[in-house]
Amino acid sequence: MHELLESYHRRAADISTSATPLIEAISQLVLGGKRMRALLAWWGWQGVGGDPEDSRILDASVALELFQAAALIHDDILDRSDTRRGSPSIHRSFEGRHRQAGWRQDPEHFGASAAILTGDLCLALSEEVFASAADASADPAGARALFNEMRFEVMAGQYLDILDEVDVPRRDPEATLQRARTVLRFKSARYSAVHPLGLGGTLAGAEPAVLENYRRFSSPLGEAFQLQDDLLGVFGDPAVTGKPAGDDLREGKRTELVAHALALLPPDQAEELETALGRPDLEATVVERMQSLLESCGARARVEAEVAQLGDSALGSLALIPMRDDARAGLEQFARRLLRRIH
Repeated sequence: MHELLESYHRRAADISTSATPLIEAISQLVLGGKRMRALLAWWGWQGVGGDPEDSRILDASVALELFQAAALIHDDILDRSDTRRGSPSIHRSFEGRHRQAGWRQDPEHFGASAAILTGDLCLALSEEVFASAADASADPAGARALFNEMRFEVMAGQYLDILDEVDVPRRDPEATLQRARTVLRFKSARYSAVHPLGLGGTLAGAEPAVLENYRRFSSPLGEAFQLQDDLLGVFGDPAVTGKPAGDDLREGKRTELVAHALALLPPDQAEELETALGRPDLEATVVERMQSLLESCGARARVEAEVAQLGDSALGSLALIPMRDDARAGLEQFARRLLRRIH
């Protein structure tokens, strides 16, 4: 990935040195992260006998990391997030560049515009790198179809996420919970786990039965991962998450955690939570009050129980997959590490 971005930095400089910040922003963002999607693709490839040093799986892994970076850039614009991984988000970084230089017109608009272009470029680079891996793979059409499916689902899930922040009719608790699970599944869970593992297998020529076994493992793992993210978005330590405490509350995220709370809280406290959700100016004391409500009503415990149940389901399914022992051991170690993030 470093080599790829270095080559594009040179190409940007050939156009104009003023264009290089686009690549520099991507390079800075991809320094961090868990490499979750790349690792799952890598293990999925090895699970059916792929060589771990093969350039095709390395290219595919880079493509997935760039896709993730593009999603984060756009997500931070949509959520008005000021930070990402402990540093200014990309649109805030470009906004700061505008202010520091004393340029004309609106710095916020420039920041958002430059970040949109950076995210689009990152997405295009992801597609370009993946295409080279897919074209040289055992199943080019299947790999491309799965990558395209992943990309479409993320966009649809992202839209449903922002829709839920503004379209909040009085739904029954079960419908609210189902809507939250749909957003969780398509905005994050499937592209975080199901598709990366499946892409690794598909690139190596995995049979449909193997890919179905992969899904039985990766689907609950991806959902457990995102439910943990929802908990971290409310209760997480800023030193670990790189975002302020309670950031999801300020952004008005209608997660399963919130859905459970609205069903469990008495009407006056449910109304208090509803009123606080989506207020970007929430003071620390109000965040602490919301955290207390989410915990005391049992919503936090319920989500933690779901994470544990989904994790057990994923690990149980992994044990039944016919695959190389070293790949299974690697996937198990990886899954257990993910499932310990909130403990």
